Amino acid sequence: MLPIYLYGNPVLRKKANEVSAEDPHLHKLIDELFETMNQAEGVGLAAPQIGYSLSVFVIDTKGLKESYPEVELIKETFINPEVIEILGDDFNFNEGCLSLPEIREDVVRKSEIILSYTNREGERKTTHFKGLAARVILHELDHLEGHVFTDRISSIRKMIVKKKLNDIASGKTKPKYKSKNS
Repeated sequence: MLPIYLYGNPVLRKKANEVSAEDPHLHKLIDELFETMNQAEGVGLAAPQIGYSLSVFVIDTKGLKESYPEVELIKETFINPEVIEILGDDFNFNEGCLSLPEIREDVVRKSEIILSYTNREGERKTTHFKGLAARVILHELDHLEGHVFTDRISSIRKMIVKKKLNDIASGKTKPKYKSKNS
């Protein structure tokens, strides 16, 4: 398991760079993303969260199935994703993030996304995702743009979680998984 970069680390605020699907290190990176995500008990992980400012993320929604039986089971790799359309109704959900341990906040996102991406096998796909799967994807897309989910909460909620964010950035918060501060 690689360390997960925590809030305050500059790599989390950079826009990720495109990666070549022929990059010889890409499959190793994808394996490391899945292994790190699984060991940290997450449902999604973007390359910037393990220190690589590259446009790659993975998801595996099986971790949501027990609490949310309606979730579509998706285990997928997304390389150089491009949003075709974000649509549907506003959908409020209490989100967390491996890079922001011990913080959960309600975030409003749209309920659907149409996304073009390259999968692990090098196939370019365009897929329509809905519900919680769409939410996980939108959350990971934010990481590729240099955003974290607390950027999407109200100013009042930001003031309330400010101390927790400062504790994470200063190394006072220690998650149960391997991590790295700034």
